[in-house]
Amino acid sequence: MIAFLDLTAATRELQPEIDAAVARVVTSGWYIGGPEVETFEQGWAEFCGASHCVGVGNGLDALHLALKAAEVGPGDEVIVASNGYIATQLAVSMVGATPVPVEPDPATHNLDPTKIEAVITPRTKAILPTHLYGQPADLDPIVAIAGKHGLVLIDDAAQAHGARYKGRRVGSSTASITCWSFYPSKNLGAMGDAGAVTTDDPAIAERIRRLGNYGSSVRYVNQEQGVNSRLDPLQAAVLGVKLARLDQWNARRATIAAYYSAALADTGLILPHVPNWAEPAWHLYVVQSGENDGQDGRDRLAARLGEAGVQTLIHYPIPPHRQQAYAGQGLGEGSLPIAERLASRVLSLPIGPHLAMSEAEQVVEAVRKAR
Repeated sequence: MIAFLDLTAATRELQPEIDAAVARVVTSGWYIGGPEVETFEQGWAEFCGASHCVGVGNGLDALHLALKAAEVGPGDEVIVASNGYIATQLAVSMVGATPVPVEPDPATHNLDPTKIEAVITPRTKAILPTHLYGQPADLDPIVAIAGKHGLVLIDDAAQAHGARYKGRRVGSSTASITCWSFYPSKNLGAMGDAGAVTTDDPAIAERIRRLGNYGSSVRYVNQEQGVNSRLDPLQAAVLGVKLARLDQWNARRATIAAYYSAALADTGLILPHVPNWAEPAWHLYVVQSGENDGQDGRDRLAARLGEAGVQTLIHYPIPPHRQQAYAGQGLGEGSLPIAERLASRVLSLPIGPHLAMSEAEQVVEAVRKAR
């Protein structure tokens, strides 16, 4: 079986360094905060080209605390993409605001900037685009719209570690706040839950740090109501080891993606579209069933690949507005047709920095036979 992603391979490659990092934390006595967290925060900020990084408990917390630090709350509306994972919308709901879904560009699967202004109202407070599948969203026009209407721009980069937009790292100064997840399957993955926020605004960074520490900057002095969401030193130490390999691992992903795109070009599948200004992190390689195949074609392909020993996944089979959690929005079937169409057609092929080229060739052979 060719696994969709082998999470143990990175550990095997870096076993001595990871063992040393974990031992360093265990013997240090710093089990909350401390030098390992500070070192990783500095390293991640430098990698992204940001001035500040604040480690938090997970990616959802990063989004939640970023919105709260930006004063988004009850009565506000936040523009989000209609497709992708539900965490983005959940974070908006957690601060009491209303997520307003906007359809993606069918080619890139990212929030379509041309559709944003039509949904802006006096209640709109922020725009929260996602860099889906590791493909950078088209940020410049979104930045312009945010500036024109006085809106906060926060981007969800949970899948875009190391991606570049027009030569700039995602997480640099393009957005006001960038939110990260280091869930184990991410390009830069921890050995458990972990997340971070990057920003160039020192006041925002300080407030997120305070909010994640029970609303306290000084011990036993709580300036506001916060939560407990801090990056664990063990996770920070492991992430620091892996960060040194991230560019190399992303290059391996890019090699596999380029091979897939060339080898599958004549299969009738709709392959990922990469604008000339984008350098994806290739967190996922997502194909779509052909124009005449639909969901049945996608499901048949996934089944045949499984029979051939190739594990695939669907990211994501149900768009957020069709989840029971958001039934109260009243967005019935057909209300957001692009998101619904993508959900019925997308299929993610195995990709990762430790997928052997021989395995990628087997994936291609299996796809071609299944078609």
